[in-house]
Amino acid sequence: MRKTSRPPEKSGNKPRPQAKKGGNKEDKKAGEHWKGGKGRQGAKDGKPQKNYLYGIHAVEAALLNPNRKIQKVYTTPNAAERLDSALGKSNILPIEANPRELDTLLGDQNLVHQGAVAEVSELPTISEDKLLECSKILVLDQITDPHNVGAIIRSAAAFGVDAIVLTRHHTPPLTGIVSKTACGGLDLLNIHLASNLARCLKNLAKSGFAIYGLDSEASESLEDQTFYENVVLVMGAEDKGLRRLTRENCDKVCAIQTSKNNALASLNVSNAAAIALHTVLVNAK
Repeated sequence: MRKTSRPPEKSGNKPRPQAKKGGNKEDKKAGEHWKGGKGRQGAKDGKPQKNYLYGIHAVEAALLNPNRKIQKVYTTPNAAERLDSALGKSNILPIEANPRELDTLLGDQNLVHQGAVAEVSELPTISEDKLLECSKILVLDQITDPHNVGAIIRSAAAFGVDAIVLTRHHTPPLTGIVSKTACGGLDLLNIHLASNLARCLKNLAKSGFAIYGLDSEASESLEDQTFYENVVLVMGAEDKGLRRLTRENCDKVCAIQTSKNNALASLNVSNAAAIALHTVLVNAK
């Protein structure tokens, strides 16, 4: 592997990055960094864990997020060109790698990294006090599938959510698959990790938030609701739905309108989240 130099910009056409030999011994082979895992390396032999993001959109969003600390970026020459603007703005010098080296770095040749991988620190989260300053909040009650969480985060960014609340436990790492599926949305939202979700919801209610839970068996329809400022939407896990204390701290529990005569009337949680967020947007006053 080799580091890619970024020549100074000149007036007129911007020159392409030019590769040169360089980098320390550790940078020569991506495989020496990590041989196993899918986006996150656990602490081993006293060494700190490594977190990886991959995919053009995920890496680009991380580069442009001033709150994100990035240790290294690995790119193929083609990916370096696609990320040229973001790399320049973040003043990051990428390490050139081929696709096979990136497969080795991530520990899985089936991951679609698009030629871009970033080693990053964990995304900073916001406190509950900062959460109370937000207006539109999405809560995920122990949704553990990383593809679903990533898809929900992508929809949340698209529909103007200010913050996402996740449970501190029973939540997938916010790297790797989550970040790739979120397509850059992870670095566009405020994230709060709640140690006690029921207490967090109580505090949101005390601060004037209207809290709506989603349940496919609920008698009230989400489409019939009118939403004002300071709204919270709560999604439960696919297998068990909203937990009891979570449900008890919702002002209303609603269902999304579907065809009752259809055996597939129930929705995947990420699809349900997208429809619910769109409903909140169009029914807002």
